[in-house]
Amino acid sequence: MLTTLKNAFKIKEIRNKLLFTLGMLVVIRLGSQLPVPGVRTQEFLNWFNQKVGDDFSFFNAFTGGSFERMSILALNITPYITSSIIMQLLTIAIPKLEEMQKEGEDGRKKIASITRYVTVGLALIEASAMAAAFWSGNMLKEKNALSVITVITALTAGSAFLMWIGERITEKGVGNGISIVLIINIISRIPQDIDQLFEQFVFGKAIAVGAVAAIIILAIIVAMVIMVIILNDGVRKIPVQYAKKVQGRKMVGGQTSSIPLKINTAGVIPIIFASSLMQLPIIVSSFFNYNGGGVWGQILKGLNSGNWCKPSEPVYSIGLLVYIILVIFFAYFYTSITFNPIEIAENMKKQGGFIPGIRPGKPTSEYLTKILNYIIFIGAAGLTIVCVVPFLFNGIFGAQVTFGGTSLIIIVSVVLETIKQIESQMLVRNYKGFLND
Repeated sequence: MLTTLKNAFKIKEIRNKLLFTLGMLVVIRLGSQLPVPGVRTQEFLNWFNQKVGDDFSFFNAFTGGSFERMSILALNITPYITSSIIMQLLTIAIPKLEEMQKEGEDGRKKIASITRYVTVGLALIEASAMAAAFWSGNMLKEKNALSVITVITALTAGSAFLMWIGERITEKGVGNGISIVLIINIISRIPQDIDQLFEQFVFGKAIAVGAVAAIIILAIIVAMVIMVIILNDGVRKIPVQYAKKVQGRKMVGGQTSSIPLKINTAGVIPIIFASSLMQLPIIVSSFFNYNGGGVWGQILKGLNSGNWCKPSEPVYSIGLLVYIILVIFFAYFYTSITFNPIEIAENMKKQGGFIPGIRPGKPTSEYLTKILNYIIFIGAAGLTIVCVVPFLFNGIFGAQVTFGGTSLIIIVSVVLETIKQIESQMLVRNYKGFLND
């Protein structure tokens, strides 16, 4: 990876893209320090610190600490991610959007434009809810309409600004801009989390105990990173043979190809979906100062990942079981709407392709479905293991970390994808140079 970056900086075009990306990241980190006008940030921080064990810590990690500081970038790009997911689902459910997607570049531009409007709409709704919570919680410096409008405008504009930066990075920088924005926020929290782990388990302990704890912490982190890399790069290739046919006076076809089926087909989407569903009731209840009493209070405790795997309160670990079920369900659900075995089988049949030993048509689609279901389960099981390990250590040992399974999957996936894109651009540039020579 270091060699790739070193070689990339030697090429002016790619070097400029890398520097542009780094410049935009600096702007993001500076923006995360600017507080929202009219909000009592210290009072909000005190309120937030009372929720440290809740899923707010997970949300705060995604915002790079912008949420706890209540900066103008507090909403981050979560509205954009949500709107993108909504548009993907609507593209399948609404025929007009599906036709638009098939129109090529023009259709994708139209969908991207709609996604931006949906993003601003979602940011406006979230900002309005937060402004209402600030009003009821006496966190506004002045309780008047102007303060509320200022908060809503600042938070909505901050989210839209990050979306704009992400698109500019995609256009003029390297990698997927939205993913780059997300990853820099997550990475910015890792040093603080590592420091907290070492303060809790290593520093101040006996030398032997501290050394063993440090080795265990590093070994777990390395093992999880390796597993994420395996999940990200693991592929099952289905061989495809194309029959020979006469075209004019020539015999064409007969080549062999393959259909690559990724082990982790749905990526990090199942975890994001599952986490969002589990967090939503907690966040809404917290903003409206619900005291957590009664049956609903017990349900909220079960949904809160901070209460899972605690030996003193095993009943709340039922929430972890619900979380695992949701991850597996969304892994199958998302793959089913993005990968259509019937359509692939029909296209193969039209092109004269077939899987050796499998008849074209329906038998091919059934075979692909069977293989896909098997692969999805392996990928979902891997995702579950990576995500559950931090919960286990949090519940049993009280190890508070925000760079858990979801964060690691995002970091590793984005880094690998960005490196591949840089290598691809270097390869294209070398081909151009060879042709020009």
